[in-house]
Amino acid sequence: MIPTLIAHARKILIKIGSNTLADHDGRINTRFLEEFADQTSALIKGGKQIVMVSSGAQVAGLSTLGKWARKQDIHYKQALCAVGQVELMAAWGRAFAPHRLHIAQILLTQDDFGDSIRTLHMRNTLFTLVDEGIIPIINENDTVSVEEIKIGDNDTLAAQSAVLWSADLLILLSDIEGLYNRNPKEYPAAELLREVRDIPAVRSQISLGKSNNFGTGGMATKLDAAERVVSYGIPLILAQGGRPRALEALAAGTQDGTVFLAPPQEAPHQ
Repeated sequence: MIPTLIAHARKILIKIGSNTLADHDGRINTRFLEEFADQTSALIKGGKQIVMVSSGAQVAGLSTLGKWARKQDIHYKQALCAVGQVELMAAWGRAFAPHRLHIAQILLTQDDFGDSIRTLHMRNTLFTLVDEGIIPIINENDTVSVEEIKIGDNDTLAAQSAVLWSADLLILLSDIEGLYNRNPKEYPAAELLREVRDIPAVRSQISLGKSNNFGTGGMATKLDAAERVVSYGIPLILAQGGRPRALEALAAGTQDGTVFLAPPQEAPHQ
């Protein structure tokens, strides 16, 4: 199922979580960025168009400053992200440079998605960038986001962006293999659900884990993202992003994940 979805999709939006981007010490994993850029380059050469949603502004800020003081202070978080956004984009730029691929940064808030004129310009910009072979990298504008205009997590941002761009496929690269019937970090015997078509039923049956140390999104936000995109006919793949060359492995069918699809249509009554 996963290899088929990737093979048939032309417009792929890939979201990378903070824990996937971070080393064990909470700093940017440059080796991951280089591997990811190499795999993405191959997809583009194969005729795919790629848009990214990249977490990691706080991680990049921490990497730059070498400390994470007052991390519960909103003003410090916003300042840290202001530093981190520059460093994060520079790191992605270095990763894609050997492949002669340019990147573009797009910073958004919830207000942008709520304004029809802004969403039109956002959509046009995305189409123009990918048509020119440039990789847009989207993130929330954490430096100015407060509760009233905050999207909240990059799973939601990725889903909104996939719908905005009319993507063929959304891939969420996380720090777990996919959706389990129980939290695998607490229950070693938890079973991976490889295909989900009834998200409300799954949500009521499984025990959702909490958010992690670096990111803001737990499994609940991933289910919300899946519910949003499949309602527009966009499949979603949730998979472990930290495995070696994860994108290639998913495309080859050598790595598992969870596929979220729209429920089957009932046949009309005769």
